[in-house]
Amino acid sequence: MPQVNPLEEEFDLSAPAASSSKDLPTRFSSPPLMPGLLQSLQETLGKEAKPTAIQASSMKHLFKEHAEGEKYKEFLLASETGSGKSIAYLLPVLQDLKRTEHEQSDAVTHHSSRKPLNPRALVLAPTHELTRQLASFAKNLSHVIKLRVMCASKANTPSTAKSSGTASKMKGKFEDAGAASDAEFVISKTSRGSRPVDLLVGTPMKLLEMERGRGWNWEERARERAMRIGKTKSEEPEDVKEEDGGNKESPREFWVDEPEMGLENVQWVIVDEADVLFDPDFQESTRMLLADIAAARGSPVPVIPSSALSSTSDSEATAASIQSISYPFNFVLTSATIPTSLATYLSNYHPSLTRLASPRLHHLPPTLRTEHASWTGGNKNSDIERRIRRVWAEDALVHSKTATDPGPIKLSKLLVFCNKRSKVEQLAAFLDGRGIKCVALTGGAEARKRGSNHHLDGFLKTGGPVPTGPGVCDPAQTPHVLVTTSLLSRGLDFSPMIKHVFIVDEPRNMIDFLHRAGRAGRAGEAGKVVVFGRAKGRGSGRTEEVKQKVRAVTR
Repeated sequence: MPQVNPLEEEFDLSAPAASSSKDLPTRFSSPPLMPGLLQSLQETLGKEAKPTAIQASSMKHLFKEHAEGEKYKEFLLASETGSGKSIAYLLPVLQDLKRTEHEQSDAVTHHSSRKPLNPRALVLAPTHELTRQLASFAKNLSHVIKLRVMCASKANTPSTAKSSGTASKMKGKFEDAGAASDAEFVISKTSRGSRPVDLLVGTPMKLLEMERGRGWNWEERARERAMRIGKTKSEEPEDVKEEDGGNKESPREFWVDEPEMGLENVQWVIVDEADVLFDPDFQESTRMLLADIAAARGSPVPVIPSSALSSTSDSEATAASIQSISYPFNFVLTSATIPTSLATYLSNYHPSLTRLASPRLHHLPPTLRTEHASWTGGNKNSDIERRIRRVWAEDALVHSKTATDPGPIKLSKLLVFCNKRSKVEQLAAFLDGRGIKCVALTGGAEARKRGSNHHLDGFLKTGGPVPTGPGVCDPAQTPHVLVTTSLLSRGLDFSPMIKHVFIVDEPRNMIDFLHRAGRAGRAGEAGKVVVFGRAKGRGSGRTEEVKQKVRAVTR
C-alpha cells in the first residue's frame, strides 16, 4: 500500500519547479540587472551573495521581454520561508518601472486622474508591519536608480480631516533617501494636484480606502461591529484573520471622504503572502481591489462573489460555469505555501498563470531544527519559562567556551506564538512577573497604532547598528521575548538574534506552522523551533498527528 503524504490534504504538492537548476543563473549580474539596481542589491546583500532558487527562477523568467501576443505577465513565485521572495519580485518590478518611467511620464501628464497619488505599481500585503518592512526594503533597492516608494498602510489614520505640510515637504519625503524608511504621510486637501508615485505598498483594505474614499464601507463595518459585540468571550477567535491588524474603527456615519488615489497608471500588482490574501477571510477585498484597477485601466473583469468561490470545487467546476480572468497589468503572486484552495482558484480563474516553485517548497529551511517539548502537567506558563531560561543557559555555556573578552553574555531573543489574544496577554504578564521583560503584540495592541514598526525594535531585521549600552543584554531590562499570534508570522524578516521560535498552542494547520516556524532559520541562519504538546493523556493523539506532519516538512 503506497504511503500517504500527511500534507496532501492541505497543500498542492504537484507544483513543479519551472526549470532545472542547470538552466538558472548562478549570480546577480548586469545584464540582466541594470547597473544601479545591481549596485543597490550588492550594498544590501554583499558582493558575493548568490541568488536563491526562487530568485534565480525570477531572473530567468520575469526579466524576459514579452512573448509575441503576450501583453502582461502572470506568475506565482512559491518558495519556502526565508528564501528571499521579496527580492525575487522587487528586482523585475523596479527595473521595469525605471525602464518605462520616461514613456509613462506622458501618460501620467495627459491621462491620469487629478487625484494626489497615481502609482505605477502596487505591492499588497496582509499586515501593516509587513507593508512597512517591504517599503523600507524597496527603498533600499531603488535608492541608486531613484524611484519613489511609498508605504500607504497606516494603523492610526485620523478620524478628523486630513492635514499635512506643504507640497514641497511632501516632495522631500519622497526624495529623501535617508529619511525614516517606514514613514508615512497624509495628503493635504489643499495640495491635491497629481503627484506620481512609482511603487506603493499597503494592505488591500487600506488601498481600497485610498482609491474609493475613506468610509466607503461604513455600512459593512457597522454590521461587523454589531456582530463582534454580540459575541461572547468563549467565542474568541484566533488572532490571525486581521488584514488591518484588528484596528477596526467605530462605524462611519453617512459620509465618504474624497478618494486620494488613481489607478489608471498601475502596470504591476504584486500580491505578497498570496496564501493569506486569497484565503476566504481576505480574498474579497483583494479581488475587489484588483477589479477596481482593471476597471480604471479600461478593461473591467467580473467580481465573483465569495460564496460562489467557496462552493466551487474541482469536481463541480465546468468550462461553462467558470470564466477565466485576465487582468490588464502584470500580476505576480508570492507565497511560502500553495494551499489546495489557492491552487484550485488559480487553475480555474488564471489557467495561463506560470508557477515558479523552489525545490523545497512546503519544507522548512534545512538550517532550522525542530524539537518537541511535553507539558509537565503543571503550570504551562512555568513550563515555557523553564524552556526560555534553558535557552539562555545554553547561551551562557557557549559564551564561557568561546568568549575572548569579559563583555556581557549575548542572550538569544525568542519569538513565542499563541493562538489567542488572551493567551498572549496572560503569558506576557506571567513572564514579566518572573523578571523576563516581554513585548506582547496582538491585533488590537495600542503599539500598532503609531504608524511605524518601532514597537518591534530589537526584533525585526534592520540595516542599522546593533544597540549597545547598559541593560541591552539584560532580559529584565530589555525585552528578549516577543509573544504574539499568527499576526506576525507572515513574511516579516526578523533579526538573526531570534534563533528560537516557540509554538505553545497547536497550529490550526500546517500552513500556520510553516509560517510561524519560518520566522527563524532565515537566509541560511541556524535556528530551532520548539513545538509544545501533550505526551500522554487527553490531547496526545493530536500531538502525535502534529509530529507526523512536522516530520513531513523537515525531510
